[in-house]
Amino acid sequence: MYSLPATGIQSENRHSLLIVDDDREIRSLLAEQLEKVGYTVQTAANGAEMFSFLNSNSIDLIILDLNLPGEDGLFLCRETRSRRNVPIIMLTARSEAVDRVIGLEVGADDYITKPFEPRELVARVRSVMRRAYLQSGVPDSHPPKRARFRGWTLDFEGRRVMDIKGRIVMLSGAEFSLLKFFVEHANEVLTREQLLTVASNPGSVDSSSQRVDLQISRLRHKLGDDARSAELIMTVRSHGYVLAATVTLE
Repeated sequence: MYSLPATGIQSENRHSLLIVDDDREIRSLLAEQLEKVGYTVQTAANGAEMFSFLNSNSIDLIILDLNLPGEDGLFLCRETRSRRNVPIIMLTARSEAVDRVIGLEVGADDYITKPFEPRELVARVRSVMRRAYLQSGVPDSHPPKRARFRGWTLDFEGRRVMDIKGRIVMLSGAEFSLLKFFVEHANEVLTREQLLTVASNPGSVDSSSQRVDLQISRLRHKLGDDARSAELIMTVRSHGYVLAATVTLE
């Protein structure tokens, strides 16, 4: 991993982050990189230190290691979600899709796998913070024009999606709305009921959950995401679907 340049820092809003990892070197490295781009960073080595700090301090986002001794990151994520509404990014050495989905199911907002570049971590922190800010109901004076994820670019103004080579993939109105909703709620498990409000046309007599499944099947096909082993729009059994990707808004 390499150091980030100190240029282009926007520190007028010094959000406070908490890093929870039992590895002192990792805690120090992450704190150093995130402080360079303007964040205020605190650290904790385990769940006890984490909750002790949260009980007496205001935190805007938690970076939580999955493989902690004692109470692991999944348990701590679930417990945190039951007590307060704070964005959480899971940090782990595991890369299996099932671990990522479990982390998202218990309430994580995003998931990053070691090893990673500091720029990727900063991008994910900014993305999660931006989504949390937009969803708070505070208007954004500069709404994003496009979103990038897994080599795809979703053009909000042109209402189109382009692949990594800039080729346009045609989407129906419902497919565009569905993908836009997934992008705006990336790494959140969305129920069929939530997606139904987006995928259904106003006044449509077809308001069944099968309509959502069909629209997602078509969207997966256009994005080259095989339903039998989907890695982009993933099925979460008994819950719904999740867009498992880092989204960068521009």
